[in-house]
Amino acid sequence: LTFPLLSVSLLVSFGSSMLYGYNLAVVNSPAVHIKAFYNATWSQRYGHELTPGPLTLLYSLTVSIFALGGLVGSLLVGMLVERYGRNGALSRSALLVLLAGGFMGFSRELGSPEMVIIGRSITGLHSGICLSVVPLYLGEIAPKNLRGFLGLMPSIFICLGVFAAQVLSLPELLGKDRFWPLLLSVVVVPASLQLLLLHCFPESPRYLLIERNDVCGATKALHQFLGTPNVQDVIEEMKEEQRSLSSMEMVSVWQLLRDRSVHWQTLSVVVVNAGMQLSGIDAIWFYTNIIFENVGISESQIPYTTVGTGVIEIIAGLIGCFTIEKVGRRPLIIIGFCAMGICSAGITVSLLLQAALPWMHYVSVACVVGIIAGFCMGPAGVPFLMTAELFTQSHRPAAYIVGGSLNWLCNFTIGFIFPFLQMSTGAFCYLVFCGVCLLVALYVYFIIPETKNKTFMEISHIFA
Repeated sequence: LTFPLLSVSLLVSFGSSMLYGYNLAVVNSPAVHIKAFYNATWSQRYGHELTPGPLTLLYSLTVSIFALGGLVGSLLVGMLVERYGRNGALSRSALLVLLAGGFMGFSRELGSPEMVIIGRSITGLHSGICLSVVPLYLGEIAPKNLRGFLGLMPSIFICLGVFAAQVLSLPELLGKDRFWPLLLSVVVVPASLQLLLLHCFPESPRYLLIERNDVCGATKALHQFLGTPNVQDVIEEMKEEQRSLSSMEMVSVWQLLRDRSVHWQTLSVVVVNAGMQLSGIDAIWFYTNIIFENVGISESQIPYTTVGTGVIEIIAGLIGCFTIEKVGRRPLIIIGFCAMGICSAGITVSLLLQAALPWMHYVSVACVVGIIAGFCMGPAGVPFLMTAELFTQSHRPAAYIVGGSLNWLCNFTIGFIFPFLQMSTGAFCYLVFCGVCLLVALYVYFIIPETKNKTFMEISHIFA
């Protein structure tokens, strides 16, 4: 693990992945203040306040528009990484965060709820790009024995982003009514740092050699990343992959879906990425305060309970990151989904028994923590890492578009319908999440092979 490898991994994880986690959780605590702003603005414009139904709809749109922006961003990934490279796509996408921060930061001063919604959609666009490009970049620059460790680093920073949003939302910091625009726009700081420093690191060597046929540039990049003059073995491995793909251009999404030789890899990406979002984790992150309120936590204690869950996320993410090269990808993701499924069922049971046994609200909180810990230990990062590992260079961008699109579609679905699902089914809504988690765990157990310490060509041969 060289200093340049570690530095670029930390930089892109801090400047991109962390913002995804931050934007997922940042709308949770200031919900009351944002709704009050919407009501006051509506009253000024039209002379009457919003009724609860339209207000819930408008706020649900504010939460879930982030996912629609992410969907658009994920669809652009293939074009961006082919035209600008991995490093170049990340540098340019940081400009979107500066634009979004301006919209959200000045929204209250200008009395415009529309600016909040536009800003959220632009941050979603940025996250949609980076959520695929960061693991793609790290997966291509890392040696095979470090691919798991570096590949899970973005998931730790996603957890750190969630934790940062929870801490900054405390009443003692930016949790007051007058500070919520600043809370939403603080994302410009990590993005600016990435914009300033990322040009110091080279492009992905695999991109340079296989797609641009730039052997000299790839060799130079490998020297910098690996810190050794002897990189001929790696160059030869890349040339072997290039030769195997010499008769094949970069495939489109439609070609990927029709290609029977990668049928099981594509299906695996679909199942794991959709399952990751339909597991209920987004419901937990978007609506943590509402969930804790429903299980009986006092209003004054909710912000601090939420911060406690953030600490658990980081610990679980670190456990996943430092054990993935020992235990492998499959065990981590199976354990994570099983833990989430069991805890989702536990929330349903505890809510049903809460009237008879008041202490059951502690069980509900423990189950919420269990869902978060299970997610951060494996499902948070392994699906993105697996998408890079299951495909060769020609299919990889299209695979990230498929996985990313499903990821964001499911994210939007959960973010938008969860409040209404909770109102209509009550405690039983968590049983849906339980079923999804257990089905995904079974699929991974029976279908997906272990990929640790294998080259991309070896993994391709295993599936073949």
